[in-house]
Amino acid sequence: MDAVVVHACQQALLAVLILSAPVALTAVAVGLVVSIVQTATQVQEQTLSYVPKLVAVSAVLAVAGPWMLSELVRLATAMFEQVAVAW
Repeated sequence: MDAVVVHACQQALLAVLILSAPVALTAVAVGLVVSIVQTATQVQEQTLSYVPKLVAVSAVLAVAGPWMLSELVRLATAMFEQVAVAW
C-alpha cells in the first residue's frame, strides 16, 4: 500500500512539473525579453511587463490547454485505477 501511495505522489509531482513547464517557461522568456527591451530603451515602467506576459501565457494556454487537460484526465484515471486495485 505504501508503494502505491509513493508511486502516485511521484506521478502527480511529475505531472505538475510537466504541465506547468510551458506556461512558466513562456512567462520567464517573455519577462526576459521585455526586461532587455526596457533596459535598451531605458523605459523603466514596472507595469509594462504584465501585458505581454498575460498575452503570451494566454496564447500558450489556448494552444496547450487541450493537451494539458488530456494529461490530467489520464493521470486521474490512472490514480483511480491504482486505488481500485490497491483496495
